[in-house]
Amino acid sequence: MEPSLALELSGRSYEDSVSLVIKGQDIELQRINKIMTTIDLSSNHFEGVIPKTLKDLSSLWLLNLSHNNLIGAIPMELGQLNTLEALDLSWNRLTGKIPQELTRMNFLALLNLSQNHLVGPIPQGPQFNTFGNYSYGGNLDLCGLPLTKKCGMSDSSHVPQPEDEGESYFFSGFMWESIVIGYSCALVVGTFMWNLITICPITL
Repeated sequence: MEPSLALELSGRSYEDSVSLVIKGQDIELQRINKIMTTIDLSSNHFEGVIPKTLKDLSSLWLLNLSHNNLIGAIPMELGQLNTLEALDLSWNRLTGKIPQELTRMNFLALLNLSQNHLVGPIPQGPQFNTFGNYSYGGNLDLCGLPLTKKCGMSDSSHVPQPEDEGESYFFSGFMWESIVIGYSCALVVGTFMWNLITICPITL
């Protein structure tokens, strides 16, 4: 059984928890700090939907859930992450439209939604208008700028920009190291990330 991803938050800063199901065993990590600034759960074979309660992590600036088996729609609640600067949901099985609410993330500088099954028009907004084709590659039913495929028309000439399945564009190599170095002095990762890094490689 693949591990599933769930997030249940209560309280103001602590007394929060993350519930994981790994090979049929329920694991609950307690005392999660709501002011954590980064979550990187990439390449963990998580399945299920993206928890809507991620919106409660009000200080989050980086969220990387790439290279998992997540399904369902992108929660519109993620648009409430006003401080988010980097979002990578690539290489999952996400479906549905890209929520218009994501355009509210005024500080979003890096976006990767490639290699999913997203459909419909790409939202337009101050930050979204700065992203290129690479943010959406592999979603054959997306349309609108910056893609050449116009909404309401079939455009066989549109070829999504290929990516190496082995790594995600935004969170690999030099760019990932640059982001971490630039923010390392300000990161407050806490017990949650330490426990997760310790548990997942052993049990998955």
